[in-house]
Amino acid sequence: MNCRRSLVVLAFAALAFAPQLFGQSNAKETKVMIRAVARDAKVIGQHVGGARITVRDVSTGQVLAQGVQQAGTGDTDLIMNKPRTRGATVYNTQDASGFLAVLNLERPTVVEVTAEGPLGNAQATQRTSKTLLLIPGEDVLGEGILLEIHGFIITPLAPLADTKVAAGSLLEVRATVTMACGCPIEAGGIWDASKYRVVARLIRNGRVETEVPLHYAGQQNTFAGTVPVTAGGKAELDILAMDPANANFGIFRQDVTVTP
Repeated sequence: MNCRRSLVVLAFAALAFAPQLFGQSNAKETKVMIRAVARDAKVIGQHVGGARITVRDVSTGQVLAQGVQQAGTGDTDLIMNKPRTRGATVYNTQDASGFLAVLNLERPTVVEVTAEGPLGNAQATQRTSKTLLLIPGEDVLGEGILLEIHGFIITPLAPLADTKVAAGSLLEVRATVTMACGCPIEAGGIWDASKYRVVARLIRNGRVETEVPLHYAGQQNTFAGTVPVTAGGKAELDILAMDPANANFGIFRQDVTVTP
């Protein structure tokens, strides 16, 4: 009798350890929707290069999932205009970008979720992350995990790269400025040009030689002005956009050659 009981115990033990013996896993598929959104604007989508999403196991550093969200920016009315109530759908619409990470989790796992974007403009790219606990088999869908990217995208129109300017002249500066999602800035718009400060700075030896405001030029996203150039030699032109109320700042830097 004791022998039979021992055999039963051994049989159950063998079943318990079978997954490890035969290389099987107790992992459960876990789906997690992740969205990178622009501060005070919409979802970062394909128009600005999208955003790179990475999910990493905090305890081991292992990358569990990685990809790029590349679709639309979402519903403007839902995101920017309508009052929000608890549980309301804001980002989970047909045109909203997102990255669906499919993880195989064996146990409750603390992960770091990171977003880098917008990827279409290197000087505008920012990185943000958050950590949270995920449970095997407990999908996170719908609105998903939201990661906020701050800043502006600045694209110079003038001067162009390698432009030379004569000392004692006025340097024309023109640039487009958009939100991090590419959303438009215009007079009286949802993103009102009058609410943002845009300037051009001429830098020499690490110090600001001249700073002038760039004004809205009457065309969507476009700001312009002229910078007086007093001396020859190498200089750096910085174009900055600023909205401190929303912690949104952007910069574009380029070298300028000033001839005597």
